[in-house]
Amino acid sequence: MYAMRQRRTAPSLAGMLVGGALLLALAGRTCLAEEFAVQFQPDIQYGTGGGEPLLLNLARPKLDEAARQARGPLPAVVCIHGGGWQGGNRSHFDELARQFAARGYVAATISYRLAPKHVFPAQIEDCKCAVRWLRAKASELGVDPERIGAVGGSAGAHLAMMLAVMDPADGLEGEGGWPDQSSKVQAAVSFVGPTNLVGSFPPVSTAILHTFLGGSMEEKLELYRKASPITYVNAGDAPLLLFAGTKDPLVPYDQAFQMTTALHEAGVPGRVELLIGAGHGWAGKEMERTLRATFEFLDEQLGNKAPPPPAASQP
Repeated sequence: MYAMRQRRTAPSLAGMLVGGALLLALAGRTCLAEEFAVQFQPDIQYGTGGGEPLLLNLARPKLDEAARQARGPLPAVVCIHGGGWQGGNRSHFDELARQFAARGYVAATISYRLAPKHVFPAQIEDCKCAVRWLRAKASELGVDPERIGAVGGSAGAHLAMMLAVMDPADGLEGEGGWPDQSSKVQAAVSFVGPTNLVGSFPPVSTAILHTFLGGSMEEKLELYRKASPITYVNAGDAPLLLFAGTKDPLVPYDQAFQMTTALHEAGVPGRVELLIGAGHGWAGKEMERTLRATFEFLDEQLGNKAPPPPAASQP
């Protein structure tokens, strides 16, 4: 009886892809405090992956010369969409990038190569290239190359965490461009991202991992380890903020516990928040709250001067 009920309620593959891709799309509709008007540039090529152009959409605050001089180089953030490493689109995070820009960030929402045509490590190679591009263009964009963060949902969260914990010696840099630049970020936020791919996952997620990595865990154990953020955690890594739902049918919340343990043992700062009863994403007031916490965390870690809170409404 239990097995029958589980078959009826298990999420479909399409459901996982849509859920991952749209996890933070609702965040773009959540209007928090803003400080700047925003300029938006779509379809900028940041590198090349597997012979294909890699594109991003860029949001920046509109600053006059006096404001630019007063504020100095700005922090930057890379927004990474979800979709099971095989779906989703950078445009899903356009509004999130605009919100970051309205707070004083240079924000890029990026595309990366997708499975099954491109298996791991193509995805992380492309994300690393995007960070290197931001550093290479720092002077032109008005970016502080020492203050770059990443935020992602689901598969995108996994990639954001990889950017935070991988060191140059860990490799997987790819040949997308800008090899003289570092690809490591200074802070990252994960919304329901998997941390240890050598673990227990529900069947639908196991199927996604099989496509992402080109085989099963039994067939490619070392590759599963190589693709796991938890593998790379050591002292000096970037601070992390992780959100997880206790009823997530795709990424067990134990994944967040495992990462917490690894971060604690390595002395890496950060925190994990479990949303009791939440699944693979949330909306409404809970999204507004966790998005605000995301902004505050990155503001603190990247030294951004946050905008003032909205004025209280008059009775």
